[in-house]
Amino acid sequence: MENVRRVLSVIVINEEAVLSRISGLFAGRGYNIDSLTVAPVPNTEFSRLTIVTSGNKRVLEQIVKQLHKLIPTYKVIESEEFVEKEMALVKIPLNEDFNGLDAMLKAYNGTIASSGENFVVVMVADDAKRIDNFLKAIKKYNPTDMVRGGSVALDV
Repeated sequence: MENVRRVLSVIVINEEAVLSRISGLFAGRGYNIDSLTVAPVPNTEFSRLTIVTSGNKRVLEQIVKQLHKLIPTYKVIESEEFVEKEMALVKIPLNEDFNGLDAMLKAYNGTIASSGENFVVVMVADDAKRIDNFLKAIKKYNPTDMVRGGSVALDV
């Protein structure tokens, strides 16, 4: 069976050790988490976990079933219709030629997030595949450091 990428949005009761239990569920069964982002749902007792994983259809069905069995899980959303975004930060030395950087940032929903005496930090927020492309394209500016955040997603 072919491996497919899947985004899951899991609403859980915001209590101690929930993240540990969910990551343990994946680890204990040999499932991989490609990306995991957690944040409280404003004005509620819940948190939203956005989990990006991959596997064959049977493995993904098992993951969802196991998530439903966890006590603090309120809801598992596995919609095909998500608005999904990732963020990346890239540190570029100021001695680089920045020709074309502004156009690249505009193309990838980016901006200059910070600057210092010897560097500039750019930030982009876009779809996961477009972040992949941005990180390849930005290499021409010889970045000294790059970091990528996990996916956040809302079902539509």
